[in-house]
Amino acid sequence: MKMVEKKPLNDAELDGFFAAARDVPPAASEDFMARILADAMAEMPPAQVFGAPPAKPEGGWIATLLGAIGGWPAAAGLATATVAGLMIGMGTPETLDQWTGGYLTSSLGYQVEDLLPSYADILGEG
Repeated sequence: MKMVEKKPLNDAELDGFFAAARDVPPAASEDFMARILADAMAEMPPAQVFGAPPAKPEGGWIATLLGAIGGWPAAAGLATATVAGLMIGMGTPETLDQWTGGYLTSSLGYQVEDLLPSYADILGEG
């Protein structure tokens, strides 16, 4: 087979080709578009029918709140944690010592104040 050498096109010749391509917009045939639409319709999932909207819970906003957090057992747990947090937060070291029966101060050899840092401990001396 003999090789044929082609000369490269200059800018004017290329501009002619580009102008001809711009004059004729590409268009798909009607048959091709019909086949694409038929394939798309075959792949679509079937239509879903939705039921009636869920009924509003009875009992007002308290029942709604309890339902959102898990019912009465969860509310009892939250109440218990709240009371325990208040007791621990408001308890002074003397009260803590009374609750533990003197165990913290007598068996460890430390005072409760040594176990709980104060503002003066943070600042240091000087």
